[in-house]
Amino acid sequence: MISALLRGRLPRLPFANMPDTELLQQRIAELQHEHRGLDQAIEALQDVAPMDELGLKRLKKRKLQVKDTIVLLQMRLVPDVPA
Repeated sequence: MISALLRGRLPRLPFANMPDTELLQQRIAELQHEHRGLDQAIEALQDVAPMDELGLKRLKKRKLQVKDTIVLLQMRLVPDVPA
């Protein structure tokens, strides 16, 4: 998904008749919700005595991927301003 965004293409999103900005804002909100959930899962996993290092690394990696995607989508909402 991130590679598609980096190439300037957005993944197909539902509700094709909605304006692009609304779709982007909706997707950003979904990803922010997922990001918060991952943060809570990471905290919960860290509190467990025999920590699952591999699971923790996977959650942290996914959290970073989600954050990167959020930033890329937010950048698409802001128009380019000539310097």
